[in-house]
Amino acid sequence: MPGFVGVPELLLLGLVVLLIFGPKRLPEMGRSIGRGMREFKDSISGDRHEADALVVPESLTREHDAA
Repeated sequence: MPGFVGVPELLLLGLVVLLIFGPKRLPEMGRSIGRGMREFKDSISGDRHEADALVVPESLTREHDAA
């Protein structure tokens, strides 16, 4: 079957990636890929996180803390 990717192929690919990038770099790469996919999904669907939508200027927070 052309184009079929099985377990042995995935294990070989994982081993090659581990050898090229090393164990310290893989979690960082996984986080950045996940973050990029999440941002892409949000941009396609038009969703925004509450933290992104509620931006409070720093000058307002300082004035509120001083009162």
